[in-house]
Amino acid sequence: MAVVLITGSSTGIGLATAAALARAGHDVFASMRNPDRSTELRDLPVSLLRLDVDSDESVRDAVGQVLTARGHIDALVNNAGVAFLGAVEELHLDVFRQTMETNFFGALRTIQAVLPSMRERRSGCIVNVTSVAGRIAVGSQASYTASKFALEAATEALAQEVKPFNIRVALVEPGVIHTAIFDKLPEDLPPTLYPQQARIRALFAASLRNPVPPSVVGDAIRGIIEGDSWQLRYPVGPDAEPFLQWRAAMTDEQFIDYWANPDDDAWYAQLQRDFGLDARPFRQVRSVSRGI
Repeated sequence: MAVVLITGSSTGIGLATAAALARAGHDVFASMRNPDRSTELRDLPVSLLRLDVDSDESVRDAVGQVLTARGHIDALVNNAGVAFLGAVEELHLDVFRQTMETNFFGALRTIQAVLPSMRERRSGCIVNVTSVAGRIAVGSQASYTASKFALEAATEALAQEVKPFNIRVALVEPGVIHTAIFDKLPEDLPPTLYPQQARIRALFAASLRNPVPPSVVGDAIRGIIEGDSWQLRYPVGPDAEPFLQWRAAMTDEQFIDYWANPDDDAWYAQLQRDFGLDARPFRQVRSVSRGI
């Protein structure tokens, strides 16, 4: 039985991971900013914990509570995250800062808080949940993909640093998973000069016609924690590896041209040919902004 600390456990992948590990008999500390609002985990044998990954003090306090209660942490799952859509020109810098604060620095805070005890025990497992967007950058997702690219790079460096201390590190890279993060996107497109936001939203909607539940990712994370593999990257979900192969089949310049194509009709037709996704039913007419 492992003592596991999970961030961002109120919904989606974090909730599913907490449930999968608790049902498997692990000692789960499911953390979130507002545990009082959590209802879905109350019937499971988990300990709810208040933790805001944006706060140094909150992270120190939460990790300290687990160490005081159990004496050690066997596994950390960094899942807390936020996502915003918007072109680089049109998205306020504060959104970039907020995204990096939660998705990148938030993970670093928890890692730095748990590492000393793991290193002293020469045992531990750190799982960072990124995304296929941690390896594929698409227009209108710059703030999100930048944070995930950064976390991928830091995690790869971390794996080199801590392996001599017998600490395993893994990156879980989900594809399009049916979570609340998509429900938080506004229904109507804001005015924009750029077509990529409408295209990526349509791609998401087409993918979600056959929704993949977050339990798929939760089960994968449970397998990593219970196993002994030193594998670094785990694409998860039926479309994760195909998305990565789709990107790898193009040069950088081809991929840029693919998404930069000014002809929407041609773009949607090409997406269906190349990836088998008919996103045209979800196409939204965008109003064109006059600039910032």
